Amino acid sequence: MSLTLEDPRVIEFDVRTDEMLVNMGPQHPSTHGVLRLLLRTDGEIIHEITPHIGYLHRCAEKIGENLSPPQWVPYTDRMDYLAGMNMNLGMALAVEKLIGMEVPEKAMTIRVLVAELGRIASHLVGMGAYGLDLGTFSPFLYAFREREIILDLFEELCGARLTYSYFTIGGATHDLPDIIPIPPGLAALTKRNKNMKLTWLEAVEMFLNWLEPRIKEYHTLLTRNQIFIKRTAGLGIRTKELAISHGCAAASISISAATASRSTRATTPAMTSTSSPPRLKTPRAKRCSATTGAASSSA
Repeated sequence: MSLTLEDPRVIEFDVRTDEMLVNMGPQHPSTHGVLRLLLRTDGEIIHEITPHIGYLHRCAEKIGENLSPPQWVPYTDRMDYLAGMNMNLGMALAVEKLIGMEVPEKAMTIRVLVAELGRIASHLVGMGAYGLDLGTFSPFLYAFREREIILDLFEELCGARLTYSYFTIGGATHDLPDIIPIPPGLAALTKRNKNMKLTWLEAVEMFLNWLEPRIKEYHTLLTRNQIFIKRTAGLGIRTKELAISHGCAAASISISAATASRSTRATTPAMTSTSSPPRLKTPRAKRCSATTGAASSSA
């Protein structure tokens, strides 16, 4: 929604300069190579923004026309290389819905568990990179420390650390591994013997028990950081209707209204058929900074 001159948030200046068109991205570090913003500026005041998206489009849909669904699974890894597991899952769920396939409960439980780990790994990068863009470096180091453990767990699960192709049509490529060596990062953080052996599920439980108290540290480093607060408070305000019409989900829509929490993790029947559906948290604040708080808290 554009501001009018009568709006109290509009800052008045006695001196105006010539307007300039400035390109921000895709080379700018904060746009991460996937977004270009054309800014119309008057000094340091931005009057208009024209976004240009699609810099990571790889014609995957066209390639998929000549492949069978199982053959196309590896292409979904690259659609969001920070959450490859979740991209595999979205494609598998779509195909299963089209052909009316029912997935065994065990396979669905494995999917939920592994997808939640993938979501945490993705959110950790998002949290760290967001802080980096705003001028605070420490959260980025914490985020990658934790993410490395999840990648170790995924490597034991399917042999890959970034592009997994673990979920497939009808379930997963194979069962959870039995006995694995404790991930080096987890052994160091929990002060366990680096030669320790345990099941994959025991390693996941140990990691999650260690991670949960760390969330308070993330809030201390980021969401309660004065740099973060000054650069996000009061920004990104949107109505429930606007958020839904633009396809927002989860934390990015829950900040619009306390009753507007909408996440496919909680509303998709295939993802809630397990005995323990994901717990979601909805922040009360309607601002840009609340999105990060909701995402990190739900991790």
